Amino acid sequence: MKITTTAVITAAASVGLARAQNSTYYNPTLPGWHSDPSCIYHDDTFFCAISTFLAVPGIPIYASKDLINWKVASHVWTRPDQLGLPNAARDVDYLQGGFYAPNLRFHDGKFYITNVYISPLEYQGILGCIFTSDDLYDDDSWSDAVTWNATAIDPDLFWDDDGQAYLSSAGIVTAKIDPATGVIEAPKVQWNGTGGAYPEGPHIYKKDGYYYLLIAEGGTELGHRVTMARSKNVLGPWEADPNNPVLTNNNTAEYFQTVGHADLFQDGNGKWWSMALATRSGPEWEIYPMGREAGLVPVTWNDREWPVFSQFRGIMNGWELPQYTRAIPGRGNFVQDPDVYDFQPGSPIPRNLLFWRFPEDGKFTVSPRGHRNTLQISPSRANLTGMPLSTDKSLTGKTGLSFISRRQTHTLFSFSVDLTFNPSQPYQEAGISSFLTQLNHIDLGISRSNTPSDYGHHSSSSGLEFRFRIETAGTINSTIPSSTTITPVPASWPHGPIRLSVRTANATHFLFSAAPANNPNARIVLGYTSALVVSGGSGPFTGNLLGTYATCTGAGGNSTGCPSGGEAYVGRWRYIGWAQQVDKGEWAVGSTSDLI
Repeated sequence: MKITTTAVITAAASVGLARAQNSTYYNPTLPGWHSDPSCIYHDDTFFCAISTFLAVPGIPIYASKDLINWKVASHVWTRPDQLGLPNAARDVDYLQGGFYAPNLRFHDGKFYITNVYISPLEYQGILGCIFTSDDLYDDDSWSDAVTWNATAIDPDLFWDDDGQAYLSSAGIVTAKIDPATGVIEAPKVQWNGTGGAYPEGPHIYKKDGYYYLLIAEGGTELGHRVTMARSKNVLGPWEADPNNPVLTNNNTAEYFQTVGHADLFQDGNGKWWSMALATRSGPEWEIYPMGREAGLVPVTWNDREWPVFSQFRGIMNGWELPQYTRAIPGRGNFVQDPDVYDFQPGSPIPRNLLFWRFPEDGKFTVSPRGHRNTLQISPSRANLTGMPLSTDKSLTGKTGLSFISRRQTHTLFSFSVDLTFNPSQPYQEAGISSFLTQLNHIDLGISRSNTPSDYGHHSSSSGLEFRFRIETAGTINSTIPSSTTITPVPASWPHGPIRLSVRTANATHFLFSAAPANNPNARIVLGYTSALVVSGGSGPFTGNLLGTYATCTGAGGNSTGCPSGGEAYVGRWRYIGWAQQVDKGEWAVGSTSDLI
């Protein structure tokens, strides 16, 4: 896509102002699928927790010193048995199950994550969870969950001055709770908001002798909005802010829509900020592959007055930002940075990479013997779609997919891997995918042809073929049908790794291609389709993931797994973000951190 000179000049001018005044910045500050943000300021550092639903490792904690550069500090959920219900980590039927909206708070020397896990009814359905840690930079510091049988999503912990803890949930209801045991008293209905659907996402704050209750209303769609009430008592009665909604882009032409599910926090100078979710869709709300992203707005909150939120936009002006720095401890990745992964011996799997459900043990191996500087992926029985109605859980994908990915974090990007794969059977397949859920994804795979008699006719002496697949089963009345297009691998290509890539052709379409890894100029285009396939549909709460997979497509058995063979070896993993669209016709070139 060609970015106009006007757009580049506009972005450059904004950057110059940011350097001069340090008060202009771009949203989203957490680009890509980063929904339901909850944030605190502690020990000169900002921390935010994010929803992950079925993706693992679950519930990332991001750290920043300047509100612009966000680095993965830890993940709360890294072990299936942290729930005390290990099978529940895999046996989720609903594609939007798993961990909903975390609430991050610090109290009396401990960090707390409070949220719910949506699981099958045999595993208690809605499971309330409290995790604690004393070190946000250490995955292993996160405790097993204290649990309770929850009746609603979006739990929020608030401690009053006397030390009593209160739990508020969607509804909006509040009850006393003992966070150490999960023992909770009968809840009391608090405030139903201003009449919008689905009052949820409550947060309680105490300031100037008032308790302030911040909630989301309208559902996480175009009607999404943030409203507020206050009271002299933590259990009400509540007085509504006369200026409600305090934050929304509903009924506007703004590029950022669905703004809501906000949290409030202060910086080191006492200034207030809010982090909220939004989608880059415009009011058309059709193509938004990155799903619900997180952005920052300044808030003016004078003594004994109601807070005043700035409008959520892509180019923001507000309080003086903390000094620019990337001095964040730990081995995590910055959200805006490219991926340059060669899977060297002894290296861990990078911390920004995600699985769809916990994978089976042994499915991913860094630099195995004979395949140095690659990531070995052993196939799963389920392909990326699976068979949702099968009684064999290994075919549904519930036992984990052999799929590893990263978030799409830029409007314009390129993603590629070098794939070494020598399938001996047509059911063995490996490739790359643009993945929203098991019912909405776009794949470019390599497999053995199912028609060996045609090898010569197709001039493919190896008998390998490319499979470009579009899956839209999760989109009601989709204008893009599910399809698979077969293309023989050219006979002229030498034996060795094949570079598979997906990049944006423009802001709304993806282009898939392949080339010999040692001759990228021999690239052939194998597929072109709209990002509508991975927008909304069966994944209204999630966002596009870009990654690699291997499958034996149902061969083998539930107890035996896939037949032997079919391993894929992934090398030279690369993701590069080219540009961010921050408004209609407005672009920021490069990563956010490069531009400040």
